This record gives sequence, C-alpha cells and structure tokens, in this order.
Amino acid sequence: MSRPDRLTKIMQTLQDGRLHTAQELADAFAVSPRTIYRDMDDLMASGLPAKGARGIGYQAQPVTTLPSLHLTDEEIEVLNLGLAIVSEAADPDLRRAATSLGAKLETALPQHATLDAQTWAYAASSFGDSARGLSHMPTLRAAIRAKQKLRITYHSKGDRITSRIIRPLKLEHWARVWVLTAWCETRNDFREFRVDLIQSAQAQPQMFVDEVGKTLDDMPSPQA
Repeated sequence: MSRPDRLTKIMQTLQDGRLHTAQELADAFAVSPRTIYRDMDDLMASGLPAKGARGIGYQAQPVTTLPSLHLTDEEIEVLNLGLAIVSEAADPDLRRAATSLGAKLETALPQHATLDAQTWAYAASSFGDSARGLSHMPTLRAAIRAKQKLRITYHSKGDRITSRIIRPLKLEHWARVWVLTAWCETRNDFREFRVDLIQSAQAQPQMFVDEVGKTLDDMPSPQA
C-alpha cells in the first residue's frame, strides 16, 4: 500500500471517533509503530481534526457549529472548498490571506470546534493538488441526491485509468481530501474514490433504489 493510500485509510479509520493506538494502526496496515508516528505527525501538523500523542493513541474530533451560527453541510463544504482553493493559489498574498482567515475562524470557534475548522489547511505535499477534481462536485452531489448511477474514469493504483459504473452514496472531506463512497457495480463491492483522482464523471440514465447489502448501513467498518 502506498503512503498516500495508507494516510487515506488512517483518516477513514479515525472517523469512528474511537481512540486508536499506534500499535493497533500499525497492525492494521502492516507497518511499524514508528511509521504510524510519522504518519500521524504529518497528518496532524497538516490540519487533520484529531488529537493524540505517542504512547496514548489518536482520536478524531468531529464538530460542525460556530458561535450563534449553525452551518449546514453545504455551507461547511463551501467554506472548506473555498479555503482549500485559495490556500493553493500562486499568489503568496492570497495564500497568506487564506491562512489568516483560517486562524480567525479557529479563534472564533468554541474550544470543541477548533480542530474541525482546520480541515481546509491540509498540506498538499501528501496528496497532491486537493483542489483538482472540484469540477466534478456538482455532478457527484446531484447524483447522490437523485440516486442516479454514474460512470467514472478513475486514476487507480499503479497509474491505471479504470472505468466503472457506480452508485454514489456519500461525499465527505477528510482534512481537505474529498472522498466519494459508492457501491461499485463493476467490482460488485463498496469502494471509496478520492475526488482529486476522478478523471471524469458522467450521469447515467439509470436510477437506483436501496438494496440490502448495497447501502451505507451495509458497508463494513474499516477494521472489519
């Protein structure tokens, strides 16, 4: 497993909100605890909404509210997308402004919400250009709402471009890495696709209905 893929899986594992020790993560991904320490240092320094330390364990910190202001999922998505794009701008003044705005948001949020506000700040070094693929967002979101099948071409492992028919189920961000969870009809299994690695996404005429074994509730946990 490549390091970017392992980092994605680590973030996925932490989504359950439990405390995970470095040894547990090391066993799950067939690496040493020292490697997990480096991975977590990188992820947390880059803005992963998590807390923890060596010898204690690591745990994600989910939050979605601002003082006197309740944000919808779409509003949070817009906030993160906008900061993600501007933070990667070529203009250093814009990058500094994005950093400053992120700091102000962090200060304005209550203590329990601070880490979630930092999700826009994930460093590009681990995953490449996180803004790449954002043009697919309207198509992905519309297909999830309408329960419409998609044909996507995807940059898979080993630099292969694959074509798949999928049932899109959920779109979420993990520290500026946007991930689409879907039932892949091509592989007849659940799959998670990094949006920045989707080359194209085309809505298909076929709709889908919930079927036992193919819904989010049926998706096995990361450690299953």
